[in-house]
Amino acid sequence: MARLLLSIVACVIAASHATPAAAQKYPERPLRFIVPFPAGVSDTAARTIGQKLGELWGQQVITENRVGAGGTIGTEYAAKSRPDGYTLLMGSSTELAVNPNLYGKLSYSTTRDFAPVALVAYTPLVVLVHPSLPAKSVKELAALAKQRPGEINFASTGNGSTLHFAGEMFMRAAQVRMVHVPHTTIHPLMSVMNGQTELMFGSLPSSIALVKAGKLRALAVTSRKRFAAVPELPTAIEAGYPSMEIVIWNAVMAPAGTPPEILRMLTGEILNILGLPDVKDTFDKLGMELTPGDAGQLGTYLRSELAKFAKVVKETGIRLD
Repeated sequence: MARLLLSIVACVIAASHATPAAAQKYPERPLRFIVPFPAGVSDTAARTIGQKLGELWGQQVITENRVGAGGTIGTEYAAKSRPDGYTLLMGSSTELAVNPNLYGKLSYSTTRDFAPVALVAYTPLVVLVHPSLPAKSVKELAALAKQRPGEINFASTGNGSTLHFAGEMFMRAAQVRMVHVPHTTIHPLMSVMNGQTELMFGSLPSSIALVKAGKLRALAVTSRKRFAAVPELPTAIEAGYPSMEIVIWNAVMAPAGTPPEILRMLTGEILNILGLPDVKDTFDKLGMELTPGDAGQLGTYLRSELAKFAKVVKETGIRLD
C-alpha cells in the first residue's frame, strides 16, 4: 500500500510539471502570419516579428497578404483557420475595433473568434491643415470652426475609415460642425495640400515629410501622450479635448481555441522580440511606437477600443451596410 501511494504521488507531481503534448512539439512545421492589407505598416510588423520567430524556432514564418474589403477578407480567413498555433493574424485597429462596429453582418467577431496574443505598437493621427488656414493650434481650429459652422471641410480615405472617425470625434469634442469629404480616387493628403479641403486627421508616417517641407501644418497628435517622433507637437488632450484619443495600432491574434500553452509560448516569445534594439529601430522607422502588452492587457484594450468606436457609431449613425 505504501509503495502504491508513493507511486500515485509521483505520478501527480510529474503530471503537474509536464508540458502538454501540443506545446512539446510546437512548432514542428512552418507558421503563417496573415496580414489583411498590402505592403505597409502591418505587413512590415508581421515580417519583422516573423523573421525573429523563424530564427528562434528554426521554422519558416510565411507572411501572407490577404487583402480586400477594408481588411475583413484576411481577418475572416484567419478567424476560420485551424486553431493550432500555425496561423496568426497581424491585426490592426481597423479590422479588430472599427469594422465590427461598422458592419452589421460581419463574418467574424473580434472577441468570439480570436484569442489575444500580444499588443505590438501604435502610431497616432496628426491634425493637419493647409498652411493658408489661420489656425496654429487645435483650440484655434475649434474657434475657427465655430465661427464658420458647416464651411470647413475635412478629408478622409472614405466613409467609416479611421480618419473619418477622428473627424467625427473632434466635432463632438469641440462641439463644432464641419463637412466630411471622403476620397476614393486621390489621397486626402493631396486634397489638403492642393487646397481642395482645409484639413484632415492623417497618419504620422505618411505626413511627417510634408509637414517638414512646409506643405502642411501639424497642430497636434491624437495619442494620450506626446509621440516620441514629434515631441514638439502637443496632444489634442492637452488642448482640452480629453476624448480625442484615437490611434492606429497593431496586435497579434490567434484563432479562438488555440491551446493555452501555445498562446502563452507565443506571447512570451513575441514580447521578448519586441524588446530587441534592432526591432525597435525597425518600428521607429515605420513611425510606430512599441507598446508591448501581454494577452490580458491586449484583451482589456480591445474591449475598450470596441466600446469607444461603438459610442461614435451610435452618436453619428455611421454604417457601411
